[in-house]
Amino acid sequence: MNDSSWGTPPHTGSQAGYWGPSDQGPVQGAAPAGPAYDAPEAQQTRPMPIVPEGPAYGGDQDDDRGAARLSGPLFRDETPQSPPYGAVRQNPEPMPDAPQPSPPPQKKSAGRDLSAAIGVGVGLGVVIIASLFVVKALFVGVIAVAVVVGLWELTSRLQERKGIKAPLVPLALGGAAMVVAGYVRGAEGAWVAMALTALAVLVWRMTEPPEGYLRDVTAGVFAAFYVPFLATFVALMLTAGDGPWRVLTFLLLTVVSDTGAYAVGWRFGKHKLAPRISPGKTREGLLGAVSFAMAAGALCMQFLIDDGAWWQGLLLGLAVAASATLGDLGESMIKRDLGIKDMGTLLPGHGGIMDRLDSLLPTAPVVWLLMVLFVGSG
Repeated sequence: MNDSSWGTPPHTGSQAGYWGPSDQGPVQGAAPAGPAYDAPEAQQTRPMPIVPEGPAYGGDQDDDRGAARLSGPLFRDETPQSPPYGAVRQNPEPMPDAPQPSPPPQKKSAGRDLSAAIGVGVGLGVVIIASLFVVKALFVGVIAVAVVVGLWELTSRLQERKGIKAPLVPLALGGAAMVVAGYVRGAEGAWVAMALTALAVLVWRMTEPPEGYLRDVTAGVFAAFYVPFLATFVALMLTAGDGPWRVLTFLLLTVVSDTGAYAVGWRFGKHKLAPRISPGKTREGLLGAVSFAMAAGALCMQFLIDDGAWWQGLLLGLAVAASATLGDLGESMIKRDLGIKDMGTLLPGHGGIMDRLDSLLPTAPVVWLLMVLFVGSG
C-alpha cells in the first residue's frame, strides 16, 4: 500500500489532520484520526487489553474463533459457570436410584439334613444301648461290624481316589479278630491280633504284581491300626465290672463334645481353628466342646462310675474334647487329601460309618487309660 493513501501525515507542531484518498491536503473540520498529543507523550501510555469478540465474559458459549477467555472464577468462593454448549461433562454425578427394599437376611445353614441326622443318631443309640446292657458279647459284635464296614469304606476310597489297593480281606478278618481278642484276652490278645493282621496284609499283597507293593501294604497296616486296633480299647473297657457304664460314659462324652463344638461354633464361631484342614471348625467351637465335655464328665464320673469323683470327670472331659477334636481333624486331613467330603453314604445326614468313628477311635484309648488310672481296671 502506498504511503499517500489512507495514511497519516507527519505532525507539524500541534496541528493534526486527515488526508483523504487524494493529495489535496487535509480536510477541514474532519474528526481527528489519532490522539491529540505528541508522539513522546503517546509512548508513555499503557495499552488497553484486547477484548475478544463474541459473547461477553460469563456467557454460555465460547468464541468460535478461539479468542482467549478466562477459565476460572475470579474468587475462590465464586461458583464456576456452566460448561460450554456441546461439551462433554466429565465424571457426571449419577442420578440417585430409587430406594430398593433390603433383601431378607439369610438364615444360617447347618450344613446337613438335621432331621435325618437326628433320626439316624437315635436309631444307632437304641441299638448300642440295647446291646450294651443286655449282653456284653452282643455289643462286641456291634463293634466288629462297625470296624469291618469302616475298613471297607476306607479301602474303597483309597483305591478310587489314589489307586491304593490295600487288601480288604485280611484287614476285615484280622480287624474283627482283633476286637474279639481284646475282649477275651485283654491288651495282650489285641497286640497279638494286630501283629498277625499286619503279617497277613504283607502276605496277601504278594499275590499281586510287585508294582506299588510298598505303597499298598503301608496303607493296609495303617488301616489296621487306625480302625480295628483303636476300636479294641472299647472292648477293653467293656471287660471291667462296670464296663457298660464306662463305655456309656465314653460314648456320651464324645457325643457331647461333638455336639457342643457344633452348636457353639455354628452360633458364635468367627475365628477359624484350622482353616487349611477343616474350614468349618472354629476356636469358639473348641471352647464349646471343652465346656460341654467337662460338665458331662463331672456328672458321669460322679454318678455312673464306681469310686469316681467329679474332679476326675473334669479332667476326663478335657481330655475327651482334645482327643475328639484331633481325631476329627485327622479324618478331615485324610478326606482333604483324597478330595472327598464324606467317607460314605451309608448313614443319611452323617455320611459313612467312618465319618462317625473319626472322633470315637482316637478317644477310646484315652478314656480307657484315664479310667484305669482313676478307678482301676476291675
